[in-house]
Amino acid sequence: MSVTTVPIQPIKKGSLTKLWIGLALITAIAAGLAWMGTKAAVTNGASNEQFLAANAEENGVETTESGLQYKVLKPGEGPSPTVTDTALVKYEGRLRDGTIFDANEQTPMPVGGVVPGFSEALQLMKKGGEYRIWIPSDLAYGEVSPGPEIPANALLIFDVTLMDFISQEQMQQLQQQMQQQGIGPGGPPPGQ
Repeated sequence: MSVTTVPIQPIKKGSLTKLWIGLALITAIAAGLAWMGTKAAVTNGASNEQFLAANAEENGVETTESGLQYKVLKPGEGPSPTVTDTALVKYEGRLRDGTIFDANEQTPMPVGGVVPGFSEALQLMKKGGEYRIWIPSDLAYGEVSPGPEIPANALLIFDVTLMDFISQEQMQQLQQQMQQQGIGPGGPPPGQ
């Protein structure tokens, strides 16, 4: 009985290198997909603490001693408001899943009269500045839900523009002027 043999052709020069490059590419792609999947899991399914830890690694994100995180989208100019000032802001607030729970194009806010994390962020900003802020639940509403749109222990994310601010004294002067002109809350009396 005879055995038929098939001769093995010699490997072309550079083929082994191409094989290793291909394996390296496949490994890099697999690692990238695994990293993206892990990041999505941390962003969407992780605890607030895990989310904030991953977010702190993002480019441009700063974390304060209290745990507030912010990113300067556009720096402002001049001084920053103090806790006794009233700020005129534009904002959009959302939850981690992207649900918008509140937004306003222009509203006055007493800097010391909002949740601690929002107050802290306003005091970091300058006129004209735009920030994205991440407020941990303990600097927001904590275990208490302020309404159906914000669940208990929610991490709040805001895009905020500080349009202007005035001091407490300036606010009192404006209120006195309005009272002297007969303009109370809601506008002038009917018929005027």
